[in-house]
Amino acid sequence: MASPTRRAALALLTAVLQSRRPLEEALDALPAGMAPRDRGAGHRIAATVLRRMGSLDAALEPWLKREPPPEVRNTLRIGAAELLLLGTPPHAAVSDCVALVPKPFAGLVNAVLRRVSEAGVAALEGLDAPRLDTPSWLWSAWHATHGPAVRAMAEAHGHEAPLDLSLMPGAVVEGAMLLPNGTARMPVGTRITDIPGFAEGRFWAQDAAASLPVRLLAPRRGELVLDLCAAPGGKTAQLASAGARVVAVEREKKRAERLAENLTRLNLPADIVVADALAWDPGTRFDAILLDAPCTATGTIRRHPDVVHLKKLHDVERQSEQQRALLAAARGWLAPGGRLVFATCSLQGEEGEAHFRAGLDAVRPEEVPGLEGAITAQGALRTRPDMWGEWGGMDGFFIARIKG
Repeated sequence: MASPTRRAALALLTAVLQSRRPLEEALDALPAGMAPRDRGAGHRIAATVLRRMGSLDAALEPWLKREPPPEVRNTLRIGAAELLLLGTPPHAAVSDCVALVPKPFAGLVNAVLRRVSEAGVAALEGLDAPRLDTPSWLWSAWHATHGPAVRAMAEAHGHEAPLDLSLMPGAVVEGAMLLPNGTARMPVGTRITDIPGFAEGRFWAQDAAASLPVRLLAPRRGELVLDLCAAPGGKTAQLASAGARVVAVEREKKRAERLAENLTRLNLPADIVVADALAWDPGTRFDAILLDAPCTATGTIRRHPDVVHLKKLHDVERQSEQQRALLAAARGWLAPGGRLVFATCSLQGEEGEAHFRAGLDAVRPEEVPGLEGAITAQGALRTRPDMWGEWGGMDGFFIARIKG
């Protein structure tokens, strides 16, 4: 019988690629009794396959005469990822993958993976990995928005992201690299719950780029601030820790519960409202509004490699329409002289630049140290995964600020 680790990896790949379920959702659906070690290792294998699937399929192609069933194809991808990318001993990877498939396909899996093992890393040499691992529609869309930076972006997606932490005032995390924006960065693979101070609520996980919208909103103590689409709560925590009176709106009850749990650990207050923002009447106006709008999340592929396989062009169009509606509603709730920041963790121009032609409160270079080159001609901020590459990169965000 195959190991629990590889059975978990196969279940995760099947959920994402065949059932089109998000990887984190599939991870939560694994058997409750599974050992944390097997769960974590299975997740790492599945994430590696999703991140490098185009390259892995190209490496397998010479030894496949016809397309195998999805379960067998995914098993071959697992074996290839372990052999070529994860450094698993050949006997363990091959024998376990053989045990994963129905008996009629055992010989095929054994023969193909032995060939891959014999070839070694040479099987990946000469392949255009950034292009192979990026769907054509995304490559074209990114080239239209970001020009020649598309290749550097795709290369950045081939690597796991480090763990970024936002700190409570006065908090220090030993061993962290402090980035120019104040984010504390820990090495790839660090478990946040293992870091001293987690239980005491001294920090929370938040990519460096994800911290920028609140920094540009610049909340002041005592201000009434609306946080739209608030879960899981990293930005809510930033607002509350700055002393603002926060109203956090989240449509989905489970996500709102997670938001409340995160704020409880951090001992931060917020008025949480479970409502669809487009059908909600706040009954007041706000000094500042943060709209971190729902999007395709293509800026988070380093952390969520399943996004590449789950999102399609029609998702971009649908999300863009929703963003326009939310932005119109938020403008109507802004007090005279107030500030509104619109943000998406998307690399798609339709979910960022296309919403604004003029009239922005331009981002100033001194507000974004180390990211002066990310300020657009419109005065918005556009981060990409290849930025700060020497330190491990960052998520792709579009951020625009408006004055009431």
